[in-house]
Amino acid sequence: DAEDYLCRARAAGVHASPSAAMGILERIKEIELEMSRTQKNKATEYHLGQLKAKLAKLRTQLLEPQGKSAGAGDGFEVVKYGNARVALIGFPSVGKSTLLTELTGTESEAAAYEFTTLTCIPGVIHYNGAKIQLLDLPGIIEGASQGKGRGRQVIAVSKTADLIMMVLDGAKDNVLRHREILTAELESVGLRLNQRPPDVYFRKKKTGGLTFTATCKLTHIDEKMAYQILHEYKIHNCELLIREDITVDQLIDVLEAPSRKYVRCLYVFNKVDMLSIEELDALARQPNTAVISCRMKLGLDQLLARMWEEMALVRVYTKPPKGRPDFEEPVILSSERGGMTVGNFCKQVHASLLRTLAYANVWGASAKHTPQRVGAQHVLEDEDVVSLVKSKDADKEELRGRFSTTKRNDPDRIADRVRKEKLKT
Repeated sequence: DAEDYLCRARAAGVHASPSAAMGILERIKEIELEMSRTQKNKATEYHLGQLKAKLAKLRTQLLEPQGKSAGAGDGFEVVKYGNARVALIGFPSVGKSTLLTELTGTESEAAAYEFTTLTCIPGVIHYNGAKIQLLDLPGIIEGASQGKGRGRQVIAVSKTADLIMMVLDGAKDNVLRHREILTAELESVGLRLNQRPPDVYFRKKKTGGLTFTATCKLTHIDEKMAYQILHEYKIHNCELLIREDITVDQLIDVLEAPSRKYVRCLYVFNKVDMLSIEELDALARQPNTAVISCRMKLGLDQLLARMWEEMALVRVYTKPPKGRPDFEEPVILSSERGGMTVGNFCKQVHASLLRTLAYANVWGASAKHTPQRVGAQHVLEDEDVVSLVKSKDADKEELRGRFSTTKRNDPDRIADRVRKEKLKT
């Protein structure tokens, strides 16, 4: 593990010592061993909560770069393009590259041996008027969260995705076990699949001590355990308001908020043409699942429709004040990229539109009547038509500055300005 850590650090241009990586990994293993040996009961729940907090802190430290950077290395990330980003994650030789080629037309090398893809290969899907970037990432193995293979770089890229498609080999006997392994690897580095952030308000303070408030009955955590976890993070002055029944892990996620990412995940079972009808039916009934066959080109259209549904993209058409709507190029909105309000729609069209907006006329499912006059906070729905109306003072705002029509009495030269008298002391 230490040699692999050094290789990845040198590739990224970072000078790191093996003792730093080995020290964190050894402490992680010690805590995991202690947690496995500890019985779960009322007497040990506070001790287990502290161990979970220590484990989360160490895993966060393991993801941070060690030492100083020595310059740019070989890039692994690609520039964001389009309206959404989807990442393909899975074990080697499950059909990720073939799926990328079938959906986007981008040629990604595919072969019968493992680790054919060694870097990130992007492609673009044109679907429902939207441009969706699809990333073919190298295969990861068990232990990727600790740096095995190129696991850490793959997981770092997947954190920037709006949707993760976990590609699995449906023809293997232990395919559900593979799904559990990959899910555990992603969750150990801060990715929360198909979950929502807990309804908890947390704010640090400079003074005042710890303020703990719960608006519902808590069955997994109490005030004493929350104090112990906060002290483990060296937080002694804060305000904590819990509005739902959360677990210890969810409280730790709130404290580790910058390093946590909640993302949708779609489990894609490939090679289902090698299964029986009963086995295929059992897989297809799993939650958040799609079944396909890249070799036989089965289920690809259903996969695109399911991908669109999971990302919850919204198409909004523009309409001039005295013209017809433009149904050729919609404006794509999503909750992950700014929201689905009229204000975000204005930002997508032009940055200055929101400042000069008076109101908007909306036709479609979000309107109570057609057309409905709405403001910037109105939430749009799929295939709405929007016509923006500028305020009356918009033209005056644009003429201010260099082309101002108002007469100014300021002197033209600096020497002509009247100097203020000195203060009498």
